[in-house]
Amino acid sequence: MDDDREPVFRRSRYGWRYEYNPRNPVGLALILVTLAFVGVMMLLMANRAGPFAPPAGPTWSPPAEEWPHPTSSVTP
Repeated sequence: MDDDREPVFRRSRYGWRYEYNPRNPVGLALILVTLAFVGVMMLLMANRAGPFAPPAGPTWSPPAEEWPHPTSSVTP
C-alpha cells in the first residue's frame, strides 16, 4: 500500500498553513477523531451539560439578624 508514504500533514492550497492528509491512515483517523470531538462538544453546549453547565445557585440562608447569637444559647 503506497498510501503509507503520504505525510500525515500537508500544506494547504495556499501554502501558509498545514492540514490533515486524508490519504494517510493516521491523517484520516485524526480527521474522524476531530469530527467526533467537535460533535460531542456541540451536543454538550446545546444541552448545557458537562463543562458548559450553569454554576449551581447559592443555597439560601436566613439573614444574619435572625441567626441565634452564641451567647444567648449558653445558660449559666
